[in-house]
Amino acid sequence: MPAADESHQTDLLDPGTRVEVRSGYDRSWSKGFEVDSSGPDGYRLRRRSDKTLLPTTFRASDVRAERHKSMWWV
Repeated sequence: MPAADESHQTDLLDPGTRVEVRSGYDRSWSKGFEVDSSGPDGYRLRRRSDKTLLPTTFRASDVRAERHKSMWWV
């Protein structure tokens, strides 16, 4: 059974949604991206820091909505 964060994306992420991308190197999640568009091959993403459109399409299983860490002490 896959770990919770390895499940496949079932909900379509709308353009502008802040997302995390799974690294091809160590399979960790990286923040700082947003959905530009989606299609049958996956998602086109834009880097939020400089609005650059990334030159590749990302599989839905390698993109997830950005997770916010709990601030339990507040």
